Amino acid sequence: MKNKILEISHLTKNYQDLDGETMAVSDVSFDVYEKEFLAVVGPSGCGKSTILSILSGLEDKSGGTIRFNKENIILGYMLQKDSLFPWRTILDNCLLGLEITNSLTEESRAYVISLLKTYGLSEFMDKYPSSLSGGMRQRAALIRTLAIKPDILLLDEALSALDYQTRLALSDDLYHIIKNEGKTAVMITHDLAEAISMADRIIVLTKRPSTVKKIYTVTMKDKSSPIHNRKCPEFSEYYDKIWRDLDVHL
Repeated sequence: MKNKILEISHLTKNYQDLDGETMAVSDVSFDVYEKEFLAVVGPSGCGKSTILSILSGLEDKSGGTIRFNKENIILGYMLQKDSLFPWRTILDNCLLGLEITNSLTEESRAYVISLLKTYGLSEFMDKYPSSLSGGMRQRAALIRTLAIKPDILLLDEALSALDYQTRLALSDDLYHIIKNEGKTAVMITHDLAEAISMADRIIVLTKRPSTVKKIYTVTMKDKSSPIHNRKCPEFSEYYDKIWRDLDVHL
């Protein structure tokens, strides 16, 4: 059994406005294990991104506990858009997090360059973001996130801004990079196919105010890359079950 790196217990989040109080998250509990790829899905507006914002410290929780089972935990947050600065080269963009945290050294710079070489961006290190395709820009954004050596990667709809073909290809890239680097990832997505093809486990949330409806451990006899996993017979079984759990009415 892998070690727990994160424990979330009875998490709640309320928002206040002139009309009163709105509960976005009512009672969410789940654990995250080291080197696990965890996906969180749920109906639109159920509070998926809110949970990620709370984990990252961007928002305060209203109740419950969040426990990181490692001292000085480092979190990496990857958003829908790459947010690369157009006036900085790809290498300089990837070094940005290290600069902000005052941890840019010759060693850390060499680590980032090795990531760019390993994942096919070495010839673009001195180019600017406008020279890269959408998929390559998002890969650079992932390397920028990995540069700080995060213990947990928080992925908030990280592929949703891409066209379908690029999204499929990058799902393979993203999956292999995260697994090769031995990272723990928590991914928020509205795309069930993406979640099933990439995740080790899937947390299914209810409508707002959200609670955990079900947790799936994704097992496939011939599990491999995300693109390959979409062809496995178990894929459609998981899709049907989770779609019914979401209780979406069109």
